[in-house]
Amino acid sequence: MTSRIIRATARLFVALIALAGCARAAAPAATYEERYGDAVAPAAEAPQQPSGGGSANVQSPDSQTIANRMVVRNASLTLVVDDPSAQLDAVAHMAGELQGYVASSSASKYQQGVRVAMTLRVPAEQFEEALRRLRALASEVREEQISGQDVTAEYIDLSSRLKNLEAAEAQLREIMDNATNTEDVLSVFNQLTQIRGEIEVIKGRMQFLSQSVALATINVTMLPDALAQPVQIAGWRPEGVVKDAVEALVSILQGLVSLLIWLVIVAIPVGLVLVSPFVALILILRRRSRRKATQHPQSPPVPPTQPNL
Repeated sequence: MTSRIIRATARLFVALIALAGCARAAAPAATYEERYGDAVAPAAEAPQQPSGGGSANVQSPDSQTIANRMVVRNASLTLVVDDPSAQLDAVAHMAGELQGYVASSSASKYQQGVRVAMTLRVPAEQFEEALRRLRALASEVREEQISGQDVTAEYIDLSSRLKNLEAAEAQLREIMDNATNTEDVLSVFNQLTQIRGEIEVIKGRMQFLSQSVALATINVTMLPDALAQPVQIAGWRPEGVVKDAVEALVSILQGLVSLLIWLVIVAIPVGLVLVSPFVALILILRRRSRRKATQHPQSPPVPPTQPNL
């Protein structure tokens, strides 16, 4: 009788959790103020998370813990600079001074010079300062885009779900501690494993949101300034002309040598094979004509007679 009660209680907790999730998904969308009222005050900074790296360090914040609105800030800049390659180190040094870092960087060479692309992660409180310093490096800001994504509502939803799941986990652990039947223990353990997986997923998402809010992302593209490039007369470069001439000479010599090899190995033997029948026929015809000339010599022509006067 006790085992049945334990199984029924455990299933009831899981069913209540599932019904709560379905009710939240089926509820009509409401505005931020209607759902949360004054639980979160407008601001630009994220809640501080304990440093430790693991998902177990994520706490369940309430209206007192979350005192500011959580906004993920992003920016994209296209700058025209004198020398993008030289500015790459300057931008990396600037990110380090602001307690940030370079997430990725790449450089590509094309006709006008070198194009550098970088992705910076800087603390949210240093976002405006980083933009100001980047603009100061450029002779022209060709493009600038700044965006922000408010994730406060999602964070509070995750916090509520985490609180409910942790409460259900505590109740299931208490039930499993009082269970005496092996079947009941396995059943409650499976339900605990499922809830623990959902808790870890929610904690991971909350940690990701916290880190995204704490560190702003800045994508920087640096292009070379055409006025700062070396002067070239109609794009003429003597070293390039010499190189092209040498390559052309080598190519011509290679072609002549290849033609000679083909003549010696292929063309001459094939020509001899094709011409030899005609040469033999000519020789035979000449021999026959000589024989006829010796067998039937021609008599000298008779001079015409003159009449007697």
